Amino acid sequence: MSKNVTQKLIESHLVEGNMTPGEEIGLKIDQTLTQDATGTLVMLEFEALGISRVRTELSAQYVDHNLFQEDFKNPDDHLFLRSACQKFGLWYSRPGNGVSHPVHMERFGVPGKTLLGSDSHTCAAGSLGMLAIGAGGLEVAMAMAGEPFYVKMPKIWGVKLVGELPDWVSAKDVILEMLRRHDVDGAIGKIIEYYGPGLRTLSAMDRHVIANMGAELGATATVFPSDEVVKVFLKRQGRVDAWRKIVADKNAEYDEYSEINLSELEPLIALPSSPGNVVPVREVAGREIYQSYIGSSANPGLRDFAIAALIVEGKQVHDRVSFDVNPTSRQILQNMIELGVLGKLIRAGARLHQAGCGGCIGMGQAPASGRISLRTVPRNFPGRSGSKEDQVYLCSPETAAASALTGVITDPRTLGMAYPRFKEPQNNRLNTEMLVAPAPQGASYELEKGPNIKPLPTLEPLPDQLEGPVLLKMADDISTDSIMPAGAKALPWRSNIPELSKFAFSQIDETYYARAMACRQQGSFVVGGANYGQGSSREHAALGPRYLGLKAVLAKSFARIHQQNLSNFGILPLTFVDPQDWEKIAQGDVLAIADVRNAIRNGNRVQVINLTQNETYETEHPMTPRQVEMVLAGSLINLVRQKSHNLEYP
Repeated sequence: MSKNVTQKLIESHLVEGNMTPGEEIGLKIDQTLTQDATGTLVMLEFEALGISRVRTELSAQYVDHNLFQEDFKNPDDHLFLRSACQKFGLWYSRPGNGVSHPVHMERFGVPGKTLLGSDSHTCAAGSLGMLAIGAGGLEVAMAMAGEPFYVKMPKIWGVKLVGELPDWVSAKDVILEMLRRHDVDGAIGKIIEYYGPGLRTLSAMDRHVIANMGAELGATATVFPSDEVVKVFLKRQGRVDAWRKIVADKNAEYDEYSEINLSELEPLIALPSSPGNVVPVREVAGREIYQSYIGSSANPGLRDFAIAALIVEGKQVHDRVSFDVNPTSRQILQNMIELGVLGKLIRAGARLHQAGCGGCIGMGQAPASGRISLRTVPRNFPGRSGSKEDQVYLCSPETAAASALTGVITDPRTLGMAYPRFKEPQNNRLNTEMLVAPAPQGASYELEKGPNIKPLPTLEPLPDQLEGPVLLKMADDISTDSIMPAGAKALPWRSNIPELSKFAFSQIDETYYARAMACRQQGSFVVGGANYGQGSSREHAALGPRYLGLKAVLAKSFARIHQQNLSNFGILPLTFVDPQDWEKIAQGDVLAIADVRNAIRNGNRVQVINLTQNETYETEHPMTPRQVEMVLAGSLINLVRQKSHNLEYP
């Protein structure tokens, strides 16, 4: 039987279940990826499992998010992560070595392998013919312990690429076109696999750009074939021995089909405040900008910086514009220096930042209030930039560079210059010195825990009865950035859940923390719309509200990773059978669920009583039997502990 690339990857790693869309499957995980915003919890969770060393082929910990060191918290976490890598047998990427996704691609990506990462953009590694999936940190800790990763078998969506990108159009415009057509929930429950003759014109890093922002479509993963293009990339990284050919069989089929003619694309831009709010650049040209930002995991390649440099070469950016350049890896920065790319950018007025996520995660480079910031990053959720009243637009390096020169949003085709050409050198200058190899097996190391490293909170099993107020009622597409913000104020507390919880829902309602604490012992509910919890895989968005007493979330639908994180930490996810019931609930209403443990044990229907309105709503939970066990036990960690000690939960 003919198979597509995704089917080949899943079949070769399938340890439980069968490949029927919607049914739960268990996958063997070869590699894991963690970054510092999520990795501290992962290491604490792994420690709690009581396992001495990782059981994957390779696990890597990156320090790329929290690089600001304005006090002890971030550097203490860096030392903790370094010691955890030594103790548990992970690779350690030092602060300043770069963003996890391009560095992992450079140094560790292997076609045909599975990669699970505690970062939603882990899917970028699909550019190499890997099955790469973002997940909550606790699931990554379980994978590090040698356990399978469980997910509902996605549908496989084949997207055929034909034609060739015209001048001034690049890979970012391809994924923006996907978002223009399908919005931020268009790929929920799906793996996107790109195929067709148009692939031959897209480099491995071009494919990284497209695969990276599959997360913004809600996709479980994005998959490209491992073809000659991938072989060329690995050869330039000095790792051609890692390459093997993995392509779709002739006449391979997909569950769904789409086609994009690359030749017909034009420069695109996502308007505030959603990656799915996409229009042609020409439609918004002329709007005054404050900032133009190049870098991030969504445009990480040497080519992306070089094209921008060639556009601004010999010119000066507009005096109002902050032209921010974020190299994505130490290796790429070194190549930018040696090829003269960095000099061109600096002479044009660029502000150089260290290799890392930086402004993409709200760690510096915040725009002026109410002013437009053009960014080559993957997300423009409200306030993610660090400025509450931000106006962040997502675009290609071409559009960002052109607009930096003019001071207004500019269609790069109107610059009146020939499209610059950049040919990447056959042999990149490699930089491996900032990677620390795992310590030898049997070596003894102690974890270095500073005062901000706090134990995981105790999470009680689900009670028989739930009753409490609705503390928040929210609309569609609430992101995890809105639930638990990132940025320089909140993320340094990532290892201290009691302190971090003070930021829960603060971007929506600054009174949430105080109100939640007032009814913490009783417990509470929140109500959301469709695609609740889109965005980041940070499990803090579940654990923080759980610490504050959140017992259940009622929503029209959930984003995959966040729904899993809710289950992981014992929060009951419920969806309305009749979406119109969302309209009937008001913030402040008191809800109750009787005999909830038996209800979720014996089926997926749960009756929710609104004691304030004297109404009853029919809901259902989207959990698998395994997830139900987690919620009953109060968390996945509780469940693992119980099973390891042959204990039974109520």
